[in-house]
Amino acid sequence: AREPTRRDASARAREPTRRVEDAEDANARRIASAGSVRLVQWYPGHIARAERLLKAQLKGVDAVLEVRDARLPLATSHPEIASWCGDKMRIVVLNRADMVSDGERARWVSHLKREGETRVVLTDARAGKGVRRVKEMAMEMSEEINAKRAAKGLLPRPVRAAVVGYPNVGKSALINRLVGKAACASAPRPGVTRDLRWVRIGGDLDLLDAPGVLPARMHDQRAASRLAMANDIGEASYIASSMAAAMIEELKRLPTWKSIRPGIIKRFKDERVDDMTGEEFVQYFADKTCGGDVERAGTRMLNDFRGGHIGNFCLELPPSADGS
Repeated sequence: AREPTRRDASARAREPTRRVEDAEDANARRIASAGSVRLVQWYPGHIARAERLLKAQLKGVDAVLEVRDARLPLATSHPEIASWCGDKMRIVVLNRADMVSDGERARWVSHLKREGETRVVLTDARAGKGVRRVKEMAMEMSEEINAKRAAKGLLPRPVRAAVVGYPNVGKSALINRLVGKAACASAPRPGVTRDLRWVRIGGDLDLLDAPGVLPARMHDQRAASRLAMANDIGEASYIASSMAAAMIEELKRLPTWKSIRPGIIKRFKDERVDDMTGEEFVQYFADKTCGGDVERAGTRMLNDFRGGHIGNFCLELPPSADGS
């Protein structure tokens, strides 16, 4: 019989870890299936490549503009962003602020500032609202960075800032507004930006438009579902009818359900939403309007939410000031 080698021993040592990882993956897939998010193509190859390129570029930038979806300020904050950015100056941009209520906007800004985010801006990049304030803050950072360079005897130079965030949160649309022209490809779906590109917005600031990056794993399946509802991950990752059903259940759980409910009833023409499960409601809507086609009905319901046709509201709310 062949004598055991050092390689055999190493493989045996790795086996328990491999079994744990396999079990975690299987459990994640099981939970995802129950929560209506399919993890197939959850982490596409172009995103893995984009993350490697972005992490390399971040080492050489002076500041970061982190763009989040105002409907999902926590779910669209990459868990690794703080470690990637280190002590670099950062602006948090809550885009699509027009799609949430005034009260929710105010609560999120207050919460983020309590958490130590000193620069928070609300924007609607499509309409250009709030973009001027982003530019002002970026230029203020540029002046501060160059003042520090001058104190060290260094000449001023254009400040380099990376625009980062999840797919489809409006990064390229924001840059186009800052530049004043269509400098970056932009469309209302994830995955349009595939490569890193530098653009200049004046003589003192260069911006890096980066593809959207997602975590390799999402252990919070409710957060993953919210991303799908808001169209912040690709359609290949979920089934429309299941996600629409999950959306109805998610909305019912929100403390703001009483104010959301009238918009659901008005749009879908049925007052029995409280008496149905999400799945039953999707089936009812499909029978009523789509000839029983639940996938077409699910897509319509998701698009109605994404287009603001059932009201303007957040899918997640910040903790209260006392931590509750």
